Amino acid sequence: MNKETRLEMLTRLRDENPEPTTELNFSSPFELLIAVLLSAQATDVGVNKATDKLYPVANTPQAILDLGLEGLKSYIKTIGLFNTKAENTIKTCQMLVDLHGGEVPENRAALEALPGVGRKTANVVLNTAFGWLKDNEGKYFLAVDTHIYRLANRTKYAPGKTVDQVEANIIKLTPRKTEFMFNLHHWFILHGRYVCTAKKPKCGSCIIEDLCDFKDKVSD
Repeated sequence: MNKETRLEMLTRLRDENPEPTTELNFSSPFELLIAVLLSAQATDVGVNKATDKLYPVANTPQAILDLGLEGLKSYIKTIGLFNTKAENTIKTCQMLVDLHGGEVPENRAALEALPGVGRKTANVVLNTAFGWLKDNEGKYFLAVDTHIYRLANRTKYAPGKTVDQVEANIIKLTPRKTEFMFNLHHWFILHGRYVCTAKKPKCGSCIIEDLCDFKDKVSD
């Protein structure tokens, strides 16, 4: 795939959805952080069902600590791996209270030091909650989930054998236009979730089918 094709692909995705965003419900950086932490191996719909009940009761680190571990579990028990996620959430809330005054730090290293928070979660928070395009060292970054990894490899937009390779290749190959660098994450997730699905991609109704290098295209 050449740079002209990549540019056309992003242009079409932009024209279809000029202002994409996460489908996780949140109204603060903390709510987003917890939602992303809970979303590992779970759907956004499932996470939203849980947090829509949790956040009206507890949407700050101290409020969740006041619920206690078992109290928190009662709200998120419908989410996969809820026991581990509840423990990490409690530990994360304690660190936010003890080290950051109850606020989510706008800093990669501090975010990645929180239990259950890795590079992908930190990237999502920095990008979506704080509007970052570049990290503390001035380098572009991108949160790569399973949808983005699949789409980058399947279309041949930026293939890579690991998540880190895909992130690096997307950054290297994406046109340096703010709207593309900022929104590609959401475009690819949404396209992978609803069109370029894992088991049976909807190639016949895909707006970038003619640009995609996937060899095993299928009709709807």
